[in-house]
Amino acid sequence: MATSSIKKNFLVSGEKQAELFADAIESSYMESLCRKTENELRITHLRGAEDIRKFMAKRKEVNA
Repeated sequence: MATSSIKKNFLVSGEKQAELFADAIESSYMESLCRKTENELRITHLRGAEDIRKFMAKRKEVNA
């Protein structure tokens, strides 16, 4: 979660709400430990006209 999304004030009152809030924070933290850190996107850097031609040829083969 981006830190910029945590900019609102909120009130936690009562033991039950405090427990739910603490559980939510702990759950979020535990989830962050299990996330994959490597990028799932495959990026191809094209340098020059020949690289672009080869890339577009592969694209046409896949989409044919």
